[in-house]
Amino acid sequence: MTKLIHNQKLKTILASIKPWATVAVIFLVLRYTGLLSGISVVTQSALMETGLLNIKPQNNVAAQPFNYRFTIKDMEGKEVDMNGFKGKVIFLNLWATWCGPCRAEMPSIQELYDKVDHEKIVFIMLSLDEPEHRNKIVRYIEDQKFSFPVYQPLSAFPNQLRVTTIPTTFVVGADGKIKMKKSGTANYATEEFQQFLEKLTVTNP
Repeated sequence: MTKLIHNQKLKTILASIKPWATVAVIFLVLRYTGLLSGISVVTQSALMETGLLNIKPQNNVAAQPFNYRFTIKDMEGKEVDMNGFKGKVIFLNLWATWCGPCRAEMPSIQELYDKVDHEKIVFIMLSLDEPEHRNKIVRYIEDQKFSFPVYQPLSAFPNQLRVTTIPTTFVVGADGKIKMKKSGTANYATEEFQQFLEKLTVTNP
């Protein structure tokens, strides 16, 4: 009798666990096949079309000086010292190929990139993929026909760039101060945001 009760309890427990186990298995399959990020791209892109994700350009951070003391490398392996970008407006986006929300906002970043003066406004699309995944990054950028500059970290980040969420975008003014920080997907291809960047090219905005 006791054995029968234990068996019934076990069946009840297994029955309650089964739906959650199924969800977990589906999640893992989607995650490790890359399909999860694909679904995220679709949903985020749909939201883009509604205008709900249009960036609201504003100085939403304290006037904190940007820490240029770190290095990055381009997709050809060339080392780039961030100090070389002093005096220019910087659009710095932290992203990864496996990040669906990152991929969803990239077409809008490309559209913005096509419209601005690259002598005054520099784009740093900084991939957080593993260092050995360079070929994966290059393949993705080429497949999507993106032309903005893409980099990987070459040294440790300053604390201000150690974010817990991607995509995260920083805008640094020509005066060397962080003007905006945005976590999460956004549509940057708006006239308002373009004007926001262009105003920052003046060293004393």
